[in-house]
Amino acid sequence: MTSATLATHASTLLLTCCIGRYLKYLGYEVNYVRNFTDVDDKIIARANELGEDPISLSRRYCEEFNHDMRYLNCIPPSVEPRVSDHMLQIVDMIKQILDNGCAYTINGDVYFSVDKFPEYGRLSGRKLEDNRAGERVAVNSMKKNPADFALWKSAKEGEPFWESPWGRGRPGWHIECSAMSAAYLGYSFDIHGGGMDLVFPHHENEIAQSCAACHQSSVSYWIHNGFVTIDSEKMSKSLGNFFTIRQVIELYHPLALRLFLIGTHYRSPINYSDHQLESASDRIFYIYQTLHDCECVLTQRDETNWKDSIPLGITSCINKFHEECSTSMSDDLHTPVALAAMSEPLKIINDLLHTRKGKKQELRTESLAALGKTIKDVLTILGLLPDSYSEALQQLRDYALKRARLTENQVEQKIEERKGARENKEYEKSDAIRKDLAVVGIALMDSPDGTIWRPAVPLAMQDHHSTTST
Repeated sequence: MTSATLATHASTLLLTCCIGRYLKYLGYEVNYVRNFTDVDDKIIARANELGEDPISLSRRYCEEFNHDMRYLNCIPPSVEPRVSDHMLQIVDMIKQILDNGCAYTINGDVYFSVDKFPEYGRLSGRKLEDNRAGERVAVNSMKKNPADFALWKSAKEGEPFWESPWGRGRPGWHIECSAMSAAYLGYSFDIHGGGMDLVFPHHENEIAQSCAACHQSSVSYWIHNGFVTIDSEKMSKSLGNFFTIRQVIELYHPLALRLFLIGTHYRSPINYSDHQLESASDRIFYIYQTLHDCECVLTQRDETNWKDSIPLGITSCINKFHEECSTSMSDDLHTPVALAAMSEPLKIINDLLHTRKGKKQELRTESLAALGKTIKDVLTILGLLPDSYSEALQQLRDYALKRARLTENQVEQKIEERKGARENKEYEKSDAIRKDLAVVGIALMDSPDGTIWRPAVPLAMQDHHSTTST
């Protein structure tokens, strides 16, 4: 647990959130466990720097993390255990592993013996001879095998400790997850997730120690998401090329960030860029504006007069949309396909709302209601449904103004200035005003009722993207 949630960590949490939402939609009862590592080397080092108790520091970090998850509309876990509250379970599991002959003690430390687990490496595909000391494996000349890993670490000065049969100390990194998952899910459960960087050594070691404690231990599905990258390089604190969720949502709506992250299949790398976030903001504004306009029309119609049928073409569109979403989500959670499938029903809604032909279509109100509900259901599954379309649209406008370094009044003044230029037939000046606003992401929309503005991908960014893509 760190002081701020990285954007790359968010992709892991959105993955588990989308799985949980989809399984609940399918009718499953979901027991979602998300544990907090509130005792580890990094937290202890940071607490010592700040002169703060490590446990109180980690609890503050946990609260900040949960705030970030609420921003991103992540479903809360069924239970959220912390290492510091589960020392008895951790010690009991280490005892089981020792009793089963798969671990040994050295001066108050307890190590797992990888030689006692022939299947070690089955998840990552690594062989024991690949695990050289110093490469993600702690160096210790007293270990029987360089790949052996700590289950319990003896107490050191300035560190928190707990009593154990081996003396005062604290758990190793991996054992906590095995002990807490066993406590809340049992030794056999369905899905275990995390980033690809956890395949080895973390999840590999979890499998080994869980099976050593209980031979029937098993996980049906391991899911690992790709990294968030910047210029094709993994985003990480160690490389200094990272953004936190808080930093991103200073300038972009949290649900735009969510759309950006689930717009790539979870196993693929996600290349972070301002252009991608601008595109996600533009897309989500379009979705919410369409559904807001749809709601406005429906609230003006008396529902008691609606008919129970919709045109065959609308039924066909809805069925196709359902099929595409169901197939893609059930096939390894292909969220990008589900998002892309919204395009057709959204287009039809806009046609029904704004075109002459659409406004005259038979059963128009019923069609709008059916299409709007269908899209709303999928947005719920994807965690993209806001509390209010109108509030979300205003928030997206506010974010766009902030990025453009303009106020609403300044934009309205530009619109009035452009209106005067057009009335005076100063079309060059009119076009220049429109372009100046477009450069910073403010698009002007002319209609018989006047001119309004909406957020858009900045023109300068579009030009740069087009240049780099060719």
